Amino acid sequence: MPKEEYAIVLEYLPNGYPLEKKMMPIVQAIGKENFTLLEIVPRRGVGIEMGENLYIGEGKRDKVYYILGRLKREKLTETAKKQLQEVISERVKEDETKIVKFFNESTAINKRLHQIELLPGMGKKHMKEILKQREEKPFLSLAEMKERISNLPDPEKTVEKRMFQELTEMEKYNLFTQ
Repeated sequence: MPKEEYAIVLEYLPNGYPLEKKMMPIVQAIGKENFTLLEIVPRRGVGIEMGENLYIGEGKRDKVYYILGRLKREKLTETAKKQLQEVISERVKEDETKIVKFFNESTAINKRLHQIELLPGMGKKHMKEILKQREEKPFLSLAEMKERISNLPDPEKTVEKRMFQELTEMEKYNLFTQ
């Protein structure tokens, strides 16, 4: 897995975690490319804004002292979770082609379960209809997908919900995150 170059700030805790003894400032962030949850220690005296892009790649980092490591999903604050939903929503809108590609290329996980069925609100009926429609002609956009399949839950929202689930809960299969 390639290293992240940039991380988006989800939460800034200037005094660290309230229940821990250390008074070290912590930034809860998510990698921009691979959606890796990270704990970052900022440099002293720098201002950190919610939603800000921090450079965390190789070389000189102006606001980041060091990366503490991966952020455990249990440590995500409520504020970070709200910010995470906004970040996911923005990224899904930006990467519509990736999502359309997922619906065009998704496969069966095993004989009884398909990747599409793991999306919230998508069951066997929707999965079969998506497979039938994409055999006739691959989807070109999410809007076209909604036109061709009746009663389809909003694909954008279902992907957003699934990504949030994968980042905040233990999942057996991850479709969109590492």
